[in-house]
Amino acid sequence: MKSARPIFVMAFVILGLLSFFSANLMAGGFLLFEQGVKGLGNSFAGGSAIAEDASTIFYNPAGITRLSGSQTVAGAHFIIPQAEFDNKGSTVSPALPVVGGAPLNGGDGGDAGVAAIVPNFYFAQKITDKFHAGIGISVPFGLETKYNKNWVGRYHAVKSNVLTIDINPTVAYRINKWFSLGGGISAQYIDAELTNAVDFGTIGFIGGAGTLPQTLDGFVKLEADDWGWRWNLGTLIEPTENLRFGLSYRSNIDYTLEGDANFNIPTGAGPIATGAGLVNTDAKADITLPGHASLSAYWRLHPKFAIMADIFWTNWSKLDDLPIKLDTGTDVVTTLDWEDTFRYAFGANYYFNENWTFRGGIAYDETPIPNAKKRTPRVPGADRIWTTLGLGYRFSDMISFDLAYAHLFVDDPKIRKNGLETEDIPRGALRGDYDASVDIVSFQFNLNF
Repeated sequence: MKSARPIFVMAFVILGLLSFFSANLMAGGFLLFEQGVKGLGNSFAGGSAIAEDASTIFYNPAGITRLSGSQTVAGAHFIIPQAEFDNKGSTVSPALPVVGGAPLNGGDGGDAGVAAIVPNFYFAQKITDKFHAGIGISVPFGLETKYNKNWVGRYHAVKSNVLTIDINPTVAYRINKWFSLGGGISAQYIDAELTNAVDFGTIGFIGGAGTLPQTLDGFVKLEADDWGWRWNLGTLIEPTENLRFGLSYRSNIDYTLEGDANFNIPTGAGPIATGAGLVNTDAKADITLPGHASLSAYWRLHPKFAIMADIFWTNWSKLDDLPIKLDTGTDVVTTLDWEDTFRYAFGANYYFNENWTFRGGIAYDETPIPNAKKRTPRVPGADRIWTTLGLGYRFSDMISFDLAYAHLFVDDPKIRKNGLETEDIPRGALRGDYDASVDIVSFQFNLNF
């Protein structure tokens, strides 16, 4: 194993890059499927069955039993989202007497999508004919949306940034020629930054201070982080040389994020902010990010042609709300009520010759957001259709390269907040439609020893 030491040094270098690049994550998703470039070329169809390279550590750890010797995979995904809001009559909360229903002022916020680079790294090592081990470093969850500070939905969101980094040591064992098991433990770091305007004018109006909505805007930045642990298991079944099935699962992960809430309070709003507990203080949030399971099939119908399919389930119902507890005794809560989702994918490979492989795929990806009333501008997601293409080129037995492109057609999201939801502080009735899409360009290098 002495020869593997440089690989683990490289892993820590990649970890540093993850910390740098992932500060700007996409608005088009919260669970990031972009964990392998070969998989992207197929819309991640067959993800837990195809097991063509070390990225199977993420999709199905049992798949590394198909790899010989040592393999290193390093990839990067350039993610370019678009999310442009069109106001459709947003107002001050209709529940407020006299002023209720007055228009919310401000613009449409610009393009809330933020371009990103999301890298990932995997290393797999054959220990014996039956026993294999590896490590994966990836970004399994992430998002960033960013609006102009004076936009019409500023009380709901201005900037939302969530970063995770997952370090996943893995082992796998081939029980016999057709059945393998694998599993691993992940240490996962999360860092979050949330900002929005605060309508101290409305808070004072409700409290009898004589102020009016939208006349005393303040601002808040919430920053917090934590480490958590999760586990993953997978099995690979190979009835024949050209047919295989994969089943994998990654567990939920619980966090207790701790950090700070920093308020910018306008002149004249000091007593209102103090009375509401909206002043600089420590903050904490308990949150569970979802586990997910995948059932996949891969069938090489012909030496030059293979098809694959995948059903992917995500346990988003674990994410009921985003509760932030301030040390002043005030709770800042965003209600989500998300639902479990399924993602369905189909793909195909054409093995042109021993050096060139061409890939294609399509997928239907459900949103966890139940309706327009529950949608938040922090994550303006909707159902998506993935269309993808990819290619691979083998320079030699040691070095190969993969490239993939995806376009995501997003079912234009709508927000219909009625301003009457049970929320922590008044935010107004935000109503509007998004024009949304995502483009992804990915590349990957593979080294075999």
